[in-house]
Amino acid sequence: MGAYDEDEHERRESKTRLDGDFAEARSEYRGRVTYDSGESAEALLDQFESIKDD
Repeated sequence: MGAYDEDEHERRESKTRLDGDFAEARSEYRGRVTYDSGESAEALLDQFESIKDD
């Protein structure tokens, strides 16, 4: 193991600090979500197998 000095301690400490201000400001999203359940699970598994085999 290398030397663990004060600079290393401060570097690691700064990496673990969190900025909590971003959690308070919520973003408002507008839009639409669509879900297409047209394919069966079996068809999707077949497609996955063909992709995996390539």
